[in-house]
Amino acid sequence: MCLVSPDDIIGWDLGGAHLKAAHLDAQGYVLAAVQLPCPLWQGIYFLQRSVDEVLNRWGANPGRHAVTMTGELVDLFSSRSEGVHALVRVMEDRLWPAPVDLFAGTRGFLPATASRNAAESIASSNWLASASFVSRHLPQALLVDIGSTTTDIVAVGGGSVLAQGMNDHARMRCGELVYSGVVRTPVMVMAQRVPFNGVWVPLMAEHFAVSADVYRLTGELPAHADQHPAADNGPKTRKGSARRLARMLGLDLEAATLADWCRLARYLSDQQMQALLANIDLVLSHHDLDADAPLVGAGVGRFLVRRLAQCCGRPYIDLLSLLKAERLATGDPVDCAPAVAVAWLARCA
Repeated sequence: MCLVSPDDIIGWDLGGAHLKAAHLDAQGYVLAAVQLPCPLWQGIYFLQRSVDEVLNRWGANPGRHAVTMTGELVDLFSSRSEGVHALVRVMEDRLWPAPVDLFAGTRGFLPATASRNAAESIASSNWLASASFVSRHLPQALLVDIGSTTTDIVAVGGGSVLAQGMNDHARMRCGELVYSGVVRTPVMVMAQRVPFNGVWVPLMAEHFAVSADVYRLTGELPAHADQHPAADNGPKTRKGSARRLARMLGLDLEAATLADWCRLARYLSDQQMQALLANIDLVLSHHDLDADAPLVGAGVGRFLVRRLAQCCGRPYIDLLSLLKAERLATGDPVDCAPAVAVAWLARCA
């Protein structure tokens, strides 16, 4: 347990599949971070339960909370604004009597009471919190945050965030938001066909396997990253992942060796890398960043960012090196970058 004092702040990132939280002290040191599964599309109860679990783990309610979100997009809600208001109500209820500051992007932090007229600014702004944090620590950089489901690609320079898009739709159009991650991405969107036994085989348009299976087979998936049931509710082992991958080709596990399935996983990883690299090139083409401006890696999939930096011929910096984490007791704060960033920004506001 990492006990919270009244002067501390907790940052929250309310996602559609996970809840992330970060505990910072009054000096800005990251003391703890946590990611919990939160299948919000199944019901608001899952968010309530996850928030309660974080508070129980950390032993107290601090004097302040800072909140950002992307979970308003889940199809539990009829609109994004309805989702924002529902999530704000949960946080107000669960965190009372402590004040709740909502990150509203370029509008800064707003009290929960002001959220009704600011839903568009609050919705899906967690990437801007992370990029704002990086912009205050590096003169130029390209933040690449690869999570379980999405990738954020954001340029920073001169103390500012150089984003072209400010909402999901605009960001997808300019390559700054890519729906591709290392855990929940369906294999059927990682490639249309794969090389297998000397021929090209189309992948089935079925939710039989996900990117967690791919990276489990390549040996790169962090052990703590995959927090939801497998597509077939089967074991999260290399053999289980190979079985799910085989099904994408209309085959059984026994149709090839484990080495063959691992080779196929590497091909799928390479295809995902190429897609991400294309979007990085697109974003870089919008900006005049110096040739030595680094890629800053964040998220559970930042092992890919190191490889992407090599492909770009740019230095790699792990976001951890920008944090005051010497007092960290538990968790991986870089997996929870928006939660850390929103707490840090609120502390400085």
